[in-house]
Amino acid sequence: MKFKKYLFPIITFIISFGCALFVAIKVFPNNPFTGTKEEKMAASKFKDGDLIFQTSESKQCEAVRIATNSKFSHCGIIYDINGNWFVFEAVQPIKLTPLEDWIKHGKDSKYVVKRLKDENALSPQILQKMKDYSQQFDGKEYDAYFEWTDNRIYCSELIWKIYKNAAGIELSKLRELKDFNLQDPRVQKVLKERYGNDIPLEEKVVAPSDIAESNILKTVIDTY
Repeated sequence: MKFKKYLFPIITFIISFGCALFVAIKVFPNNPFTGTKEEKMAASKFKDGDLIFQTSESKQCEAVRIATNSKFSHCGIIYDINGNWFVFEAVQPIKLTPLEDWIKHGKDSKYVVKRLKDENALSPQILQKMKDYSQQFDGKEYDAYFEWTDNRIYCSELIWKIYKNAAGIELSKLRELKDFNLQDPRVQKVLKERYGNDIPLEEKVVAPSDIAESNILKTVIDTY
């Protein structure tokens, strides 16, 4: 009898609580206990080790786009650091940049994210090895001369070496500087400023476009 006595108040409370929760979700969509669908999608669309590409607008980046016949002039590798998304990138100096800030630095905030077709290739152990390997480059100078050394590093060289040397994955074949379109006056001007008359035409090079076009990668996000 006592149970029946309290049954109606209990049912009434449960129904009231359910209605209140429903209203809270609808009226306050940014409730931290629930989050919006957009927030959940944003949090899940990236994966540790993804590669991200964008269009930068400096004179050098313009020359890179022309020489490589590509819209991409900058790239980085996405890392999950303690639950937060960062892009490890070769700028001056090489550093981790919050993902949202990195996206804003590109032209019209547009970007493309690429991922290995074999998504099981990057185990937690390999990802940690990649992050450990990356630390040797943190704080180093950006390489405006595109030399194939570890003294200074440029963007596509950085992510190519991380994948190759830490994960054993070759994202693309290396090329030589002379393989690119160097005849455009804008490219010639930058080359002249960098090297004078001694252009290292046989220097090993990897461009953002080389990696973006890799046949072992797939596009998972494209905001262009």
